[in-house]
Amino acid sequence: MARYTVALMTSASNKPMTYAGAGVDIDAGDRMVEMIRQHTHRTYGPRVLGQFGSFAGMFRLDFNEKLFKRNYKEPVLVGCTDGVGTKVKLAAELKIYDTVGIDLVAMSVNDLIVQGAEPLFFLDYLAVNKLDPEQCTAMVKGVSDGCVDADCALLGGETAEMPDVYSPGEFDMAGFAVGVVELRRVVEGEGAEAGDVILGIASSGIHSNGYSLVRAIVREKKLDLHRVYPELDPDRTLGRVLLTPTRIYARPIVSVLRHYSVKKPITSMSHITGSGLPGNIPRTLGSHLDAKISKKAWEIPAVFKFLQEKGNVADEEMFNVFNMGIGYTLTIRPHFADSVREQLRKHGQDVCVLGKLTRGTGRVVMG
Repeated sequence: MARYTVALMTSASNKPMTYAGAGVDIDAGDRMVEMIRQHTHRTYGPRVLGQFGSFAGMFRLDFNEKLFKRNYKEPVLVGCTDGVGTKVKLAAELKIYDTVGIDLVAMSVNDLIVQGAEPLFFLDYLAVNKLDPEQCTAMVKGVSDGCVDADCALLGGETAEMPDVYSPGEFDMAGFAVGVVELRRVVEGEGAEAGDVILGIASSGIHSNGYSLVRAIVREKKLDLHRVYPELDPDRTLGRVLLTPTRIYARPIVSVLRHYSVKKPITSMSHITGSGLPGNIPRTLGSHLDAKISKKAWEIPAVFKFLQEKGNVADEEMFNVFNMGIGYTLTIRPHFADSVREQLRKHGQDVCVLGKLTRGTGRVVMG
């Protein structure tokens, strides 16, 4: 598992050049590798092979019936990658590093499960100005927390110290997830029909999209990230509210998918990220269908109302940028809608009926 690379800086001096002189601390990288060992190991299951610190991680795909509950007859690997966007700027400003790792895992695994896959393993990439072992360990702990919640292994990662690319205090993160689904259980939306019920699962807040607008509102309206705004949250500062981690839907969605071994009551799913409900639901539906959604079906969380009021943002812009309180959607055969909804609720999810599919032209119709 590679964990540390560096970028050299040039010098006009005739003095002997070293990595340390170029702004790179190899010893700090070695210390960090040891510090993150426990956070990585807690995500391992019996399918992870090899030693910590190797050049690459290994994950067993062919199942031994004595070890594993499932066997795949026609396994299809599903992969995706994502980042956290400019939410990292907010984390850097507040010096809070142990939550954005959860966001990082969520952004990839929530995409992956849309196809019906279960997450297998995750890899992260961290890029910093100067490697601070404690700070980077906090980031990796967040990634580990996300992997535990998603039931996947943190198989490896990379930490790059690049002082000539990132300014002091700046950092960035990217993640890569791989999952698997049985070929006949792939969910692609081709079976969706008019009359299917649309279920929405609540988000935990803004998640990890729209933070350029969020930060612009904070900056332009001179909002204090360290202040408690009672109308937003009486117990947390604005900064803490804005850094609320993205909800991970992998465990409840995979559980519901496994509940139906033969029938396929779930006809499509969508992870509600950038572009909100209008931009994401049509990605998994045919051009002959519309998603008719009632805005009265759920209560829009306070954070969105707060940002809209402070920034004087139009309704249409809010729904086109943010998830507005719905982080994940499913379309369900009407006969199974109540059952699926109850299963998700047993997994602690707040679920509502958003509307239904109708014949149309591939749009979301908000009413």
